Amino acid sequence: MSEHVVVEREQGLLTLRLNRLDKKNALTRAMYSAMAETLVQADQDPSVRAVLITGSEDCFTSGNDVADFIQAPPSGLGSEVFQFMLALFEFGKPVVAAVSGPAVGIGTTLLLHCDLVYVSREAILKMPFVNLGLCPEFGSSLILPRLLGHARAAELLLLGERFSGAQAAAWGIANQALDDGAATLAKAREMALRFQQLAPSAVADSKRLMRAPDREQLRRVIEEEGALFGQRLRSPEAIEALTAFMQRRPADFSRFA
Repeated sequence: MSEHVVVEREQGLLTLRLNRLDKKNALTRAMYSAMAETLVQADQDPSVRAVLITGSEDCFTSGNDVADFIQAPPSGLGSEVFQFMLALFEFGKPVVAAVSGPAVGIGTTLLLHCDLVYVSREAILKMPFVNLGLCPEFGSSLILPRLLGHARAAELLLLGERFSGAQAAAWGIANQALDDGAATLAKAREMALRFQQLAPSAVADSKRLMRAPDREQLRRVIEEEGALFGQRLRSPEAIEALTAFMQRRPADFSRFA
């Protein structure tokens, strides 16, 4: 278990709290592995009625740890990040997210697989995959156009435009936007604890039915995105973008056709 993922239990609620504040909760392979393992175990534990994923009151996550990715790029569908995606995708119980501050890359795409999402109004969400020479991940290329329409999804996925927590709630990515991080976490925790009073099998069946129509197509898209994402991490464009990020300079894509 990674020291940067804190697991807390309360009244049937299991909380996964990202705890790497000095790096803005940037996600490493060890953190992905820890979260995947915890989700798999929680899915089989009858005492767990719901899972809450959160960060701090000031930061959800800045996305992937770039240095960690450069050192050991994901090797395909067996990589730690994909194991986490699969564990969240397959999770049969309710997942609630509380988001404050930055939610970058997978910090935004994982929300598309949560059942309830609460955000602070000033949260900043962003999927800068193209900006890094990469491609969409975790089913976002399928989910977002369906949810938002092609035009708005193109702004988020092709241009990497940022958007606020208030916009996320207005667009249906989040259930509600709240005043600040403390209020956001309190609301998410309140809603997650409600599952303690509900029939667990009925909740699980209802979640399964809600997601059934697109499930297999979404699984295929996630796998296709994951394979392409791994290839793109080794592309000249991504190498330039990630190197520029580490060197704190703008990426130069002028030599690429």
